[in-house]
Amino acid sequence: MWNWIQQKLTPHSFRFKVILTSVICIVIPAILTLFINSYLTKDAMKEQAISNADRELKLAGEYVSKLFEDMLYAANYIQLDSEISTILKKNANIDLNQDKITIPNEQYQEYMEYSKVAKTIENITLLGEKSYVTILLKNGKHYTNYPIDDYQPEQLFQESWFKELDGVYGYETIWIGSQPTVFKSEQTLNPYQISVARTLRDSNLKIYGYVIVTIMENKIKQAFESIPGNREMLLIDGSNHIISHREDDQIGHSFPYLEQVQNEGFSNIIDISNENYLYAEHSIPYTGWKLISIVPYKQAISKINSIFDRVFFAQVISFILFFLLLTSIMQTITRPLVHLGNVATTVQGGNLEVRTNIRSKDEIGRLSNSFDQMLDRINEMIKEITDTQARKRKAEFAMLQAQINPHFLFNVLNSIRMKVMRKGDYESAEMISSLSKLLRMTIDKDKGMISFQEEVDIVKDFVKLMNMRQKEKVQLEVNVSRAAYCEIIPRFILQPIIENSMIHGLNQSAGIISLEAYVNNNDFVIIVEDNGQGMNQEVLGVLRKNLTIKTDLLDGKNKKGFSSLGVSNVYERMRMTFGEAFNMEVHSNEGSGTKVSMYISRGGKRPNV
Repeated sequence: MWNWIQQKLTPHSFRFKVILTSVICIVIPAILTLFINSYLTKDAMKEQAISNADRELKLAGEYVSKLFEDMLYAANYIQLDSEISTILKKNANIDLNQDKITIPNEQYQEYMEYSKVAKTIENITLLGEKSYVTILLKNGKHYTNYPIDDYQPEQLFQESWFKELDGVYGYETIWIGSQPTVFKSEQTLNPYQISVARTLRDSNLKIYGYVIVTIMENKIKQAFESIPGNREMLLIDGSNHIISHREDDQIGHSFPYLEQVQNEGFSNIIDISNENYLYAEHSIPYTGWKLISIVPYKQAISKINSIFDRVFFAQVISFILFFLLLTSIMQTITRPLVHLGNVATTVQGGNLEVRTNIRSKDEIGRLSNSFDQMLDRINEMIKEITDTQARKRKAEFAMLQAQINPHFLFNVLNSIRMKVMRKGDYESAEMISSLSKLLRMTIDKDKGMISFQEEVDIVKDFVKLMNMRQKEKVQLEVNVSRAAYCEIIPRFILQPIIENSMIHGLNQSAGIISLEAYVNNNDFVIIVEDNGQGMNQEVLGVLRKNLTIKTDLLDGKNKKGFSSLGVSNVYERMRMTFGEAFNMEVHSNEGSGTKVSMYISRGGKRPNV
């Protein structure tokens, strides 16, 4: 397929290819986007509608749950209050049918106890929605927060659900779904009521009373009415009977769409009379009941669908405008590209004088300008190559000429050395040889790294020359292992330390300087030690503290020539070469000489001890 496309496009111009490619890259994604957007929009609208329904239902569910929690709170308070429990247990054992002599104090006590219970009931129902609390003792004595003219609590013994309370223990409760309202004052406006009942048991689990908390069903209906829209909302019990509904005539009937609900917590689309409805449910804690919302799917997605339709229309218009604009821009862009291609063909034929003369500020203009500059540069380079070669030959000649003077000086020194040797002055000849070697090593700047063998030879020649300057000779003792001679180090590492030992340590007097070097466990160790005057601990402390300062710490001067490299310079050069693997130590006691130790660790950083 790809080969076929290439074959079809090859004969055409670049302009045609760019425009065709742009059109394909716009049209195909646009068509795919339309189909994908249409498909995903349906799912997105469905998910958003379900999410909105769940959120609205959850808000209503929280309100209903709060009503039921307040009812449980009243029942719990009565059951757990020790003072109330004591009064209720005491009065539950009284035989109300037995005649008794009324003693004023007992009558007063009974009145106070009744007032205490009644006040407690009134207090716990004062806040929140209005509820009816009934405490019914086993012997028929009762306590309420409503007048007995409104309802006789003894009638509760006759209710069909009342016998179920005998099997309820602890904090277990029985929720009684919508029943016809028994309170006369509420029957006109609130035809149905919802109750929760619990037994009151003593320590022997014997029932001594019951507590029943009741609210009007209209309180739940208020939660339904707070949610806007033409939706059906209802509360069903564990047997799928409707407990609360906007329409009173639906209360008590079975939920008709149960077979379409797949599982607990189901939220999806169901079919009712060949029309889609959005179904959502929310479980009410403690009760086993469920709050259900059913709304026409078209209504649920109407606002969302309107937004998606407007977005879809805007996308279509944008694609059309962008396509027209891109086509026009492609024609403008390809025009200078075609011209640039023609110029390139001319240059390929050997004409380097032609220019594009395209000076636009876009990428094509910059490319054309760069192409013109390249042609200018090619013409300049043809001339510059000749000049560069001439300058190169001239520089090579100057470098050769610069080497004549040092080599001439070495040759003169060797001639003097040979002449002195012919006269039998071998000592002077040897000194001239040492000077020549040192001078050669100083001038040879290309030789930065040398073997330790060469460095030792430099030190030996240096000591010979220094002994010529002073009356008393310094003895250099060299103890270097064969492996150490093969180590590679920067040149002039030992000379500054030897020089400081002779000038400052031995004070230009006779003495011994020992040079020891060896390789131990892959670590290269160099030790230079003299038997000179040494230094006190204060001076030694300052020396150690300032070891890395870029001045000569031992001789305190800044000299010229090969002897100007101080100990700090040695430290710095070795650190630059070996990094953290190098370390230097200085040990000295006044009158006992000075010892300088250098360590090059092949295994990493060596601690400063």
